[in-house]
Amino acid sequence: MDIPSLTIDQVRDGLRTRQFSSVELTSAALKFAREENPKTNAYLTFAEDRALEAAKSVDEKLARGEDPGPLAGVPVAVKDVIVTKGLRTTCGSRLLANFIPPYDATAIQRLEAAGGVILGKTNCDEFAMGSSNENSAFGPVRNPHALDRVPGGSSGGSAAAVAQGTAVVALGSDTGGSIRQPASFCGVVGVTPTYGRVSRYGLTAFASSLDHIGPLGRSVRDAALLLRVIAGRDPLDSTSAEAPVPDYLAHLNGDVKGLKLGLPREYLKDLTSETGNLIAGAVEKLKELGCEVRDISLPATDYAIDCYYVIATAEASSNLARYDGVRYTFRSSFSGTLSDMYRNTRGEGFGAECKRRIMLGTYVLSSGYYDAYYLKAQKVRALIARDFTKAFSEVDAIVAPVSPFPAFKIGEKIDDPMAMYLSDIYTITGDLAGIPCMSVPCGTTAEGLPVGMQILTRHFDETRMFRLADAFERAGGANG
Repeated sequence: MDIPSLTIDQVRDGLRTRQFSSVELTSAALKFAREENPKTNAYLTFAEDRALEAAKSVDEKLARGEDPGPLAGVPVAVKDVIVTKGLRTTCGSRLLANFIPPYDATAIQRLEAAGGVILGKTNCDEFAMGSSNENSAFGPVRNPHALDRVPGGSSGGSAAAVAQGTAVVALGSDTGGSIRQPASFCGVVGVTPTYGRVSRYGLTAFASSLDHIGPLGRSVRDAALLLRVIAGRDPLDSTSAEAPVPDYLAHLNGDVKGLKLGLPREYLKDLTSETGNLIAGAVEKLKELGCEVRDISLPATDYAIDCYYVIATAEASSNLARYDGVRYTFRSSFSGTLSDMYRNTRGEGFGAECKRRIMLGTYVLSSGYYDAYYLKAQKVRALIARDFTKAFSEVDAIVAPVSPFPAFKIGEKIDDPMAMYLSDIYTITGDLAGIPCMSVPCGTTAEGLPVGMQILTRHFDETRMFRLADAFERAGGANG
């Protein structure tokens, strides 16, 4: 078993032909993940008992001649903002360092029902707030391609686990680019589905109107299969959509001839030369595959950062008010009065980035500033969504960079919040519009750092997005 290179299909074929059992694979995967984890700090908690129990169930179903599911025996990593019954879920925060959830997220239930084996929970920026995975209370995650560099955030632990080979696929969450940016930095595939495509039940809330759960994998095919498993209407989440979930794999035929692709000029003006050259090379490859590329404009992009950090911080301020030391969080020992307990618990429990966003969000929602900031940001959000609607009346998909630059060094931007926020300039627009978007590897820089290409399509048109990404991947996209 070459665990770092396994795909979902290889796992299923290996089980079917009795090359290995699910328990054997899981035991080997857990051992490998534990050995490799000190290098990257990708995992916070390993789920050995749960994983082996799930693997045993897969083997028993196979022995009875039953279908064990589309993810049978596949080792999966899960970002630690997605709750797991009986398994520690920290959200990368001191506040929840010992929190054991009493229920599973819907995505977790569907993943395990499909035969997936959860190896453990992955490190992340605290409450998913960050672009580098340096904001975790449990230390930063390191990029497997260059251990002195960040893996991206906030799903850096999940991306690093897939890139390192310690999980075949992983679940992450995306609010402003937190799946696609780490996927780009770590050289893996990362998918942010349409808002509402995957249930948010059990996803710890950061900004509720922007949060998504999505897959990461080493191939487009693996990411598409994982999305199909976890997607679909959930009565426990009123924002989940009734839209049917297609068989994404059935459309991965390599044929994209005639597709009209938009290249937004606003996304290209601030690229570093190497990133720009790799994106330009990817566009040429798409042309060779028969795609027609057009220049388009998304003019509201220039206001996206401002818009996002008003809306996201406002919703974060509201959502994070529940962590007060009264119920299930850490509680400060310096709590002479109730107000002291609130103040000290939150002061000691939250990290600097969470405090910054809570303060910003409270300010923009305060009396006298709501109309000036929050209401205006929502109007700008509508303009951003309108830009995409207009663009998709002319093109089938949009191709763009994921980040202006490849993975930066640990500590390089941590003391400059504005520089850190600008890391997400190309990803936040897709979240604000609620459209599906993904990162697919398109090459590496001279230093060997991966760069991803972003693909965006209409609401609920993940099928076309996957088809384009798969054709690019088959054409050798990751080779630049």
